[in-house]
Amino acid sequence: MAGKAVAAAVMVNGSVAEKEVLAEIGGATNPMVTPLLTDLYQFTMAYAYWKAGKHQDRAVFDLYFRKNPFGGEYAVFAGLEECIRFVANFKLEEEEISFLRSIMPMCEDGFFDYLREVDCSNVEVYAVPEGSVVFPKVPLMRVEGPVSIVQLLETPFVNLVNYASLVTTNAARHRLVAGKSKTLLEFGLRRAQGPDGGMSASKYCYIGGFDATSNVAAGKLFGIPLRGTHSHAFVSSFMSPDEILDRALLSHDGSSTCKDFVRLVQSWLSKLQVMKSGIPNFCAVALALNDLGYKARGIRLDSGDLAYLSFEARNIFHAIEKEFNVAGFGKMTVTASNDLNEETLDALNKQGHEVDAFGIGTNLVTCYAQPALGCVFKLVEINNQPRIKLSEDVTKVSIPCKKRIFRLYGREGYALVDIMTGENEPPPTVGERILCRHPFSESKRAYVVPQHVEELLKCYWLGNSSKRREELPSLEKIRARCMQQLEQMRPDHMRRLNPTPYKVSVSGKLYDFIHFLWLSEAPVGELQ
Repeated sequence: MAGKAVAAAVMVNGSVAEKEVLAEIGGATNPMVTPLLTDLYQFTMAYAYWKAGKHQDRAVFDLYFRKNPFGGEYAVFAGLEECIRFVANFKLEEEEISFLRSIMPMCEDGFFDYLREVDCSNVEVYAVPEGSVVFPKVPLMRVEGPVSIVQLLETPFVNLVNYASLVTTNAARHRLVAGKSKTLLEFGLRRAQGPDGGMSASKYCYIGGFDATSNVAAGKLFGIPLRGTHSHAFVSSFMSPDEILDRALLSHDGSSTCKDFVRLVQSWLSKLQVMKSGIPNFCAVALALNDLGYKARGIRLDSGDLAYLSFEARNIFHAIEKEFNVAGFGKMTVTASNDLNEETLDALNKQGHEVDAFGIGTNLVTCYAQPALGCVFKLVEINNQPRIKLSEDVTKVSIPCKKRIFRLYGREGYALVDIMTGENEPPPTVGERILCRHPFSESKRAYVVPQHVEELLKCYWLGNSSKRREELPSLEKIRARCMQQLEQMRPDHMRRLNPTPYKVSVSGKLYDFIHFLWLSEAPVGELQ
């Protein structure tokens, strides 16, 4: 499907340069991401726009979220690459148009002829780089183009960004609690919401700071490192050592062969006078492997008091290293699993533990603590006329017009505030004081003298334009940006409990315009 869409788009757009762009971007990762992956009302609105002759009106929409997830004060933006793949390949197939005709029989033939020609060659997409730390109200994406077409992008974009950003944020929160030195393994495939959820979770948990996944398909598709242990069934399926028929094992350097590795293990087991559990069995196998030049990886703790058991295991490993003079045995990896989450990691840190790696599944990939991020897609300008959504709930009031977004950094290198300005306002300048105002609260304002200024919105899709666009970074670069961004935020903004709110502001000029437009658009009541 994606390949056909690319070919169709190339036929429409024509130029060699556009062919190269489409080839570079590629098709949608998930073949279900097509123009029909949307809500019905997007097509009925497209028909209404077309019927009214408004379908070519130039519109600007902002995609953003209103409230930080997981009780924190930040989120991590993800899903951009899939959005750009979607717009690059946006083209309705004939069979899709036939289906739309069957469910919209009241529409004229001319509307379906129009849909046949629809693509994103006249659409522009500006976005915060994927992997960035982001905050409520700040546009993650700004989408410009013919209103009927951009409206058709709304549901797919929100779908592609919502879960991606949510699970990336969840992964980042786990990484911050675990610390830099611990290995985090995503083990969530079997508990994820279907194959799509499982694949997305593996990709975005990796961006959020996890080191590897157990998901083999994700390893192949995305190049994510693969890790795994074994199930209890594997161990219990062997009734006795007599079931091991092939007992020979070649040494690591290939110079010799141990004819009966099982007997070598049993000889080591007889020397170990330690706790009654799986630990001595592992140690005996590890010591026997060491005799042949191999190095065992470690153990996985999957039940019981993980902190206590990790100390016990570590003590045994150190004792064996000292007793049998086996260098490095005391540093054997201890992996823990068993329904882990942020709270569990935090509790283990407070207790103290000897765990080197954590395998986390259910609570990570299902985002058990919060089911959705709540992204929205709001019209902020049409035909160069700013638009505002009003509500009695101030959190739902949109910030109108086409905007530029800047992140201002202080002397210590931490981000201080995000500021939105009108498109034609002069940008903030390093060393020059600028007034930052809360969008809706008159008394909340502060001057900032930035030591570094970063413009956040960059162009990732320009349709037929010859202007330069940002290249889509590799998964590794997105992950690296996420880790860098987390370090550039003040620790009190990132802490798990009672974090300090990060300031999102507008310029003085934009503040005045918001409130002018608000008063102009708001109805005036009448008392009788």
